[in-house]
Amino acid sequence: MDVDTRLVRSFLAVAEEGSLTRAAERLYVSQPALTKQIRSLETQLGVRLFTRSRAGMALTEAGQALRERAPGLLAACDQVLRETKSAARVAARVLRVGFLASAANEATQDIVAAFGRLRPGWRVEMLQAAWSDPSAGLADGEVDAALLRLPFPGQETLRHEVLLEEPRWVALPSSHPLAARAEIAFADLWDEPFVAAPQETGEWRDYWLAADERDGRPPRVGATTDQPDAWLQAIANGYGVALAPASSARYYARPGVTYRPVTGVSPTRVGIAWPPAADTDPVVQDFVRCCRDTCASM
Repeated sequence: MDVDTRLVRSFLAVAEEGSLTRAAERLYVSQPALTKQIRSLETQLGVRLFTRSRAGMALTEAGQALRERAPGLLAACDQVLRETKSAARVAARVLRVGFLASAANEATQDIVAAFGRLRPGWRVEMLQAAWSDPSAGLADGEVDAALLRLPFPGQETLRHEVLLEEPRWVALPSSHPLAARAEIAFADLWDEPFVAAPQETGEWRDYWLAADERDGRPPRVGATTDQPDAWLQAIANGYGVALAPASSARYYARPGVTYRPVTGVSPTRVGIAWPPAADTDPVVQDFVRCCRDTCASM
């Protein structure tokens, strides 16, 4: 019998949380999608894994047996995949680095160049992720390391170092009355509709809505996007405003969108992240060192 390990991971999240809602938030998927995955796993196994009630999700005897074995199964599978991908990477001399939007800003090219000097013959393959995957492929093991904005999903289970910090600005339609100001207080944006990341991204979405810095006022969402082009178009169309790194004014300038500094909101941080298994990987650690040294010298 072939069972998708993704379904087993979903099962384990529900078993540990005891709730479809909390598990969906943890996995950054919608609740209907997670329910479908659990049903698919039950169908493949031919057993019921949970009993459902208003109180939550309780494990059946079969579910309890799977919960006891699932962590070891997934750990063994992850180890095999890591070793396989590592062997392929070493053979091809390619380091896969995920990133979001502008990565480490102007430092990115210098980091890649420094790594090339340290590891002659190696190539860095930069893989851009959608905002619906704030871990930029790290959570799924698709990349060896990633340049990310903190906080990001799975941060507590991954290694990371902060490389740089920059203010958060606001991107707003050029026709917006606040666009005429040289600087905008965040409190003046509390009642504005915002262009937000997908809801399933959880704390990532909340951070870019500055949900914890609104004096208890809930944010209004005018549009949801997961790619820079769609994000810019939604702002230009007047569907909402959005907090963004100050560097976005350089990297994502376009007609119809104006960027302004914002006071009263915390800055954003860029970090390099990698899985704990890569602590002993000399190639990944060389890249981390290049990130650290390059950003420290700027």
